[in-house]
Amino acid sequence: MDNSSQADPAATATAEYDRLIARHHAMLLRRQLLAPATPSGPLSGGCAGYDGAEDQHLIRRDLEQVAPLSGLIDRLYAVMFRRRPYLRPLFPASMEFQQAHLERVFHHLIDHLDRPVELDRTLRRLGRDHRKLGVRPVHYEAFEEALCAALRDRAGERWTEELEAAWVRMLRFAVGAMVAGADSALTEPPYWHAVVTAHERRRPDLAVLRVRTGEPYPYRAGQYGTVEHPALPHTWRQYSMGCAPRGDNELEFHVRRTGPGGVSAALVGHTAVGDRLRLGPPRGSLMPDGDARDLLLVAGGTGLAPMKAIVEQQALHRPSGRKVHLFVGARDRSDLYDWRALAELGLHKPWLSLTPVTAGRLADAVAAAGDWREHLACVSGPAGMIASVRSELLSVGLPSARVRFDQPLPS
Repeated sequence: MDNSSQADPAATATAEYDRLIARHHAMLLRRQLLAPATPSGPLSGGCAGYDGAEDQHLIRRDLEQVAPLSGLIDRLYAVMFRRRPYLRPLFPASMEFQQAHLERVFHHLIDHLDRPVELDRTLRRLGRDHRKLGVRPVHYEAFEEALCAALRDRAGERWTEELEAAWVRMLRFAVGAMVAGADSALTEPPYWHAVVTAHERRRPDLAVLRVRTGEPYPYRAGQYGTVEHPALPHTWRQYSMGCAPRGDNELEFHVRRTGPGGVSAALVGHTAVGDRLRLGPPRGSLMPDGDARDLLLVAGGTGLAPMKAIVEQQALHRPSGRKVHLFVGARDRSDLYDWRALAELGLHKPWLSLTPVTAGRLADAVAAAGDWREHLACVSGPAGMIASVRSELLSVGLPSARVRFDQPLPS
């Protein structure tokens, strides 16, 4: 019996799109292999000769003409989807997060335009990651067209060619770096398929998941990745890996539901063993290479995940003599959702000390617990907690360069 007519249309469309992506990247890889070698470096993405400081001045000077950015972005997407309706299925059903994400991107671009080499590196990583969305150069062209229309609409009579030109130069600089980043990762999948192998509800709003990828997922302890749930196509959220890299391709994620709906709610409340997820490329540099100092690890909430991964990695490959101090902040003892696993990890390891903090400010407890001036500190958790811990550590003499925390790129 032919069951093709009974196939799930959504699954069929997804499979066709996946095959299209695979063919596209195979063609790009063939082109790269056949092309003559050309020099490349940090400036080859388009920042050579780019006067970002001048465009930063122009954009900031006239920013009120198109403000607020949320209104500019609303108009941009309205124009793009009206003129190019075939692009709408590439975006989430709800555009609220996407619009907030683009607003953060614009702010980041404007704030860093006077540092084009640094911005180029960031944008290359972002372009590498955006391959999972199926973004192609033609999509960037449609975006530029819509941006110009939105700028004219928002500025009205105050629109000038100088204003539009500065925005276009900024966008083309960003696109050049992102395309270069995507092209540099041709030998790497745009995303990894993963199957859920374990799902434990540690609290009503929190779950620890284990997933196994079909091929190795090349991350380092302390990094994070993006996850897409099948119930929310094209919607990706960032989560840190909660274990060191393993030979069986199994990963761990700690997920707290922060509100109704969304990827976190789906992962906590609507995911079971056997379900399939997709993972974007790993990112982040929380744990630097080549520094053998003693470690101070500070975690709040599900910020424990990358710290647990770092501890596991130290158990496998620890520089001789290194000591590791892990502080875990929680509202109460019941909020220490992974303490049993941590305690087991700490058995018979005199180099590891574990300190739960359930009363008072975590930052105060850490600062008062020892002399950290010669340590390397890694901090993970809510933004407010990171800021307070960092401030306390700086105040007791730990150099800023040795207080590490990730500032995730927009997804």
